[in-house]
Amino acid sequence: MDNEVLLEVTENHLNTGMRGVPVGTCRTSFVTPTEGVHYCGYPISELADFEPEDIVYLLFNKELPTPEQSSEFRKDLENRAALPGDLTTILKSLPKSGHPMDWLSIGIHTLGMLDTTNDWKEDALNLIARMPRLMGLIFRIREGREQNIPADDVSMGLVDRFVHALEFEGVDREKMKRVITTYLVLHMDHGGGNLSTFSGKAIASGKATVYASMAGAMNALSGPLHGRANQSCLEFVLKVGTSDAAEVEAFVRAELEAKRPIFGFGHAVLRTEDPRATAQFKLGAKICPNDENFKIVTTLREVAPRVLAENPKISNPNANVDIASGALLHHIGFTDPTYYTTFFGWARVAGIGAQIVDERTVLRDGKGTPLYRPKYFAEAQTLRHIE
Repeated sequence: MDNEVLLEVTENHLNTGMRGVPVGTCRTSFVTPTEGVHYCGYPISELADFEPEDIVYLLFNKELPTPEQSSEFRKDLENRAALPGDLTTILKSLPKSGHPMDWLSIGIHTLGMLDTTNDWKEDALNLIARMPRLMGLIFRIREGREQNIPADDVSMGLVDRFVHALEFEGVDREKMKRVITTYLVLHMDHGGGNLSTFSGKAIASGKATVYASMAGAMNALSGPLHGRANQSCLEFVLKVGTSDAAEVEAFVRAELEAKRPIFGFGHAVLRTEDPRATAQFKLGAKICPNDENFKIVTTLREVAPRVLAENPKISNPNANVDIASGALLHHIGFTDPTYYTTFFGWARVAGIGAQIVDERTVLRDGKGTPLYRPKYFAEAQTLRHIE
């Protein structure tokens, strides 16, 4: 525990969403105030340029792969990639007005109904291998482009398979692959206690399948206070509408005066700019420096922290991971921000899957964590019951 004193739970911690209350250990990632998220001990700034497959390997094996291990792992994912059964027909039956995150949850549940081994690791890796095709089908079918979808080429990497399924016209596919690759790596895990990860692990503690657990995690991620914040952030950027510094500052101050949130800034743990945001700004400066939305977020990066810092109650006014991701996705052709959280979910399937495997098969000497069952008190009960 690095000499850390465990929190003494008091009455003040009740009805606070368990914020900061220790409940377990996480083997895949942790977050520090200055370096942000670390995957298995590696700060995210050192991993941003890796391929997603190698980060998946890291999360499941707690070490980066050698070239030989990387090649073998990619072949393993290839062997798992083919979709079982007729997922396309199920997706075609869904209302196109439904949010893409609801489609993602139903798609994952359907994959589980079509093929579940009831082996935690096997199912987690199978789902990871099948996510690119599921994502591609969701895009194609929701957009009314369900005809002539190209056959899945499982010999391709995870990102290439998704881009291949999309068949977007008039886009730079290399840019698209670079942005999605970076997005997936930066979003794969973020400690054990965020809402979606905790929800998925709690569901799995009842011995629900990986698929049922992950569908629940995606439902948790879909909320505007959690994963859907990236959708809200791009909508916020579009609302700003200008990269002029004076106008951006006036807009930010007006939003604060109206008691509306400034999306893309602040973090519960970090006290500096999120390294994941820094990596995305670096990527944007390379591939789309003159994109108007990227210019807006670049100006916001300079202006918003200064304005927010005027409020002494704000401990971290700096940019977080959501500020630039929407602008980059918009630039490569994903102009509908309602899809953005599905990319978040796609990435997080890896981290949540690895944590579920750890909690079910590794922790407590392989016995796994018991059923989650936090205690609630009747309103009339007093502090003496928890002292």
